[in-house]
Amino acid sequence: MAEYLKIFEVIVSLLLILIILIQNKSVTLNLTSMSWWMNQVKKRWPEKVLHIATIVIWVIFVLNSIILFMVW
Repeated sequence: MAEYLKIFEVIVSLLLILIILIQNKSVTLNLTSMSWWMNQVKKRWPEKVLHIATIVIWVIFVLNSIILFMVW
């Protein structure tokens, strides 16, 4: 079973890397200039889908790592 978890870990980590690399890089975190229009920033559906997918795959990665640690 540990072998399957290791293979799944590699696949999930590659997906996580891919999704992070696909995301938009033009957004900067400048808190001084962003404070006045912070309420106006809205993610459109592609960015929102990638953001949610990143969170879901990260949670799967962490849970799989914990399970792999307990089994091994």
